[in-house]
Amino acid sequence: MKPLDPKLLKYARSARLSIAITAITGIMQAGLVIAQCFLISALISPVISLRQTWGQVAYFAFWLAIVSLARVGLTYFRANHQHKSAKKAIRELRAQVLAHCLKLGPRWLARKGTDTVTLATRGLEKLGPYFVDYIPQLILAVTVTPLVLVVMAVMDFWSALVAIITIPLIPIFMVIIGKMTQSASDRRLATMQHLGRQLLDLIAGLATLKSLGRHRGPEKQISSIGKTYTQTTMATLRIAFLSGAVLEFISILSVAIVAVTVGLRMVSGGLDLYTGLIAIMLAPEVYTPVRQVGKFFHASADGVAASQSAFEILETSPATGGDQPAPDLTDTTITLSAVTMASRGAWAPNNVNLTIKPATITALVGKSGEGKTTTVMALLKQLACDRGEITLCDSTGNTISIDDISPDSWWQQTSWLPQMPILLPGTLAQNIAESHPHLQELFPQGLPGKEVRQASRLAGFEEVVAKLPEGWNTFLRAGGEGLSVGQRQRLALVRALLSTKQLIVLDEPSAHLDAHLVAQVAQVVQHLKDSGKTVVLIAHRQELAQLADQVVRISSVPFTAEEAERYHDTQPQAARASEAEIPEFLGSTRGLQ
Repeated sequence: MKPLDPKLLKYARSARLSIAITAITGIMQAGLVIAQCFLISALISPVISLRQTWGQVAYFAFWLAIVSLARVGLTYFRANHQHKSAKKAIRELRAQVLAHCLKLGPRWLARKGTDTVTLATRGLEKLGPYFVDYIPQLILAVTVTPLVLVVMAVMDFWSALVAIITIPLIPIFMVIIGKMTQSASDRRLATMQHLGRQLLDLIAGLATLKSLGRHRGPEKQISSIGKTYTQTTMATLRIAFLSGAVLEFISILSVAIVAVTVGLRMVSGGLDLYTGLIAIMLAPEVYTPVRQVGKFFHASADGVAASQSAFEILETSPATGGDQPAPDLTDTTITLSAVTMASRGAWAPNNVNLTIKPATITALVGKSGEGKTTTVMALLKQLACDRGEITLCDSTGNTISIDDISPDSWWQQTSWLPQMPILLPGTLAQNIAESHPHLQELFPQGLPGKEVRQASRLAGFEEVVAKLPEGWNTFLRAGGEGLSVGQRQRLALVRALLSTKQLIVLDEPSAHLDAHLVAQVAQVVQHLKDSGKTVVLIAHRQELAQLADQVVRISSVPFTAEEAERYHDTQPQAARASEAEIPEFLGSTRGLQ
């Protein structure tokens, strides 16, 4: 790893100012350190040699106190600034990773989603020591150490010569130990991601395991995961402690050599007390920054390993690209021509042809697994078509491929309601406002406005709110906990009604709802069309399909033997996305699948 990775400065731009401030304060701190040594020597040496009284050197004591206070204040300022800058840089890098993950599409997330969660949480959080400790010490090593060496050479050439000869020992051992520590950190991150995948899969499947009477089985697996994580962590700590001890020993030995040579020359009369004290006090300041670099490198190695994984994600080409602005979808016709996608050993969907005009309802029907959701993912620019294309034609007759449209400009005009709506921790009102730029416009004076009341009534959510003690101020926990699955679906329908987006994609909006509520969903869909929205819905219920201006049947065809072999070779990860390690305790349940 490079001492200061340029990629980190590229993606975490806020770190640049922090490094500049650290460099400036480092130079100032070097000056204060040198001044301190001179003042201490000027204060002590006359008293020891009995040439002057305390009253005669009190002047130096005063200035020593001023310099010491300035050094303490500068150190506090630098440390405080570094902590704030580190948090900001980590947030910035994490936001970029998560935003880029969305651009990489659902197929990439299906393969790497769990690892990315581990990376974005515990992994990147370990970059803190890198920003707070390692980079400042690295800057001090290239500012304080050279300045102190120059001053030492002016005051006592032979002490400076001893320091110059012994200083390289520290970087040499740093490189040797650093290679071992870096590989250990890489293994620890990989182990942490692997254990995270196992644990998340285990938690997700607990309900199924309980229904099969196998809920006692995971106990051994969880215990094994915990032991493996502990062993990996302790192995890394052992290396860190050992490397710190080695660097400390070399540093102390080097300072001792300087002190012995100074002492011998002072005894022989070749060096006066004033100069000797300065040389002895400057010696630790020469080695300390270099030694601390090695110490904090090992402390930050886990975070640096995580940052390399983050860079790999950020440098992965997105599933869909383009740099042209999207046309206004209120008067744009969308055409799917022979759209075909490869999925799980089949072309699903296969050869989809349809034209979506503004302010119309298009229903996609077909059996499960035929590719309906994949079709809307391509329409939402989350996936690229393997065959065929999607084109846009505006009111002036200009035609452009969706592949040439920038994802951000396209997503600004599109909205997707999945079968399992995404709800964030917060109140009902805050979750509603996710679909609208201003919460105050929807809830003037904290009460639902006319738009919200009308949308809630259409979606059947008004009666849900009426039963909640805190109404629209009811707080939802992560994942919408606090509402039933059907109530979450109706809340998402309210958001769809209030959305300012033009293209609304609904993935089976009546899922998780009782039959008597399907009529309300139909009212929502019809209202969206009447308000000028373009609606594309995946419909399994006849009541919703009947509303559509056009019904398109989605079908699939299996790969030929040649296609299966070619697809397996060219896209091994996608082809094997569903393959996963099955823990030992699940072995006896395979026959039930």
